[in-house]
Amino acid sequence: MTGSDTSPASRHLPSGVHEAVRPGCALLRLETTESREGVLDGAWWPRSRDIGAELPALLSALTGHLGPVTRVGLDTAAWEGLPTRIVVEDRVVHIDSFPVGDDTVLITRGDQDVFSLLVIPPHAAPEAAHAAMAQAVRADNITQAEQILIDTGSTQMPPD
Repeated sequence: MTGSDTSPASRHLPSGVHEAVRPGCALLRLETTESREGVLDGAWWPRSRDIGAELPALLSALTGHLGPVTRVGLDTAAWEGLPTRIVVEDRVVHIDSFPVGDDTVLITRGDQDVFSLLVIPPHAAPEAAHAAMAQAVRADNITQAEQILIDTGSTQMPPD
């Protein structure tokens, strides 16, 4: 198979990842040094806009890779039932409302180490979600979250 025969998503995600990427998954490229490059540090594809149902699993996964998460920044208008804090693994994580849009979540570890994740709309078609996640985790990505979703068609409702 030549490079022109592969989809953009398949060129950027390791083989086998496509089967694992589904609503409720996070795909991360976590660089914890000061020289982090790229606009985004990863992507998250929640199953719904119910933050109380979706956020605990994401924070548990992130805590396993980053250590304790102290804050989460979300846009209040994008989520249902946004609490002011949540307990994850016996630690309180503060939830802050930021006008970052429904396409981004900010994760803070410690006092100032912030990670930015693309949020894939829950209704996104799998192919579009895969492409968006692949773009978000590229180390050389300079495209903002909103534009990635537009470019990959992730904002469109899948056909019935």
